[in-house]
Amino acid sequence: MRLCVCLMLLSVILCASADSGLRRAGQFVRDAAGGAWDMFRAYRDMRKANYIGADKYFHARGNYDAARRGPGGAWAAKVISDAREGWQSSVSGRGGEDTRADQEANEWGRRGGDPNRYRPAGLPSKY
Repeated sequence: MRLCVCLMLLSVILCASADSGLRRAGQFVRDAAGGAWDMFRAYRDMRKANYIGADKYFHARGNYDAARRGPGGAWAAKVISDAREGWQSSVSGRGGEDTRADQEANEWGRRGGDPNRYRPAGLPSKY
């Protein structure tokens, strides 16, 4: 009888722990999906604005918005930023200096820095 009670208590504890872990995992996935959407939205706005000198602002803004969602959003922002910069530096021919500057803006946004630090004068206020 005691063994049965102990097993039941252990089962309840394990189920409660697993449920909490599943909730956290689910939240991470939701944050990551939302962060990917934030990154896409910043990219779309950058293309739509087509404003010279605004790319660092949009890098910082996308990472900032994604990271505010939580660990999953920050993870998605880092993965997307690193992949984009890796591809861009090998294909675009802009060079390492541009990639370093983009990564600085990415990290600034992910750390919670104000994206307006990179906002160029004259960029329409809707962005």
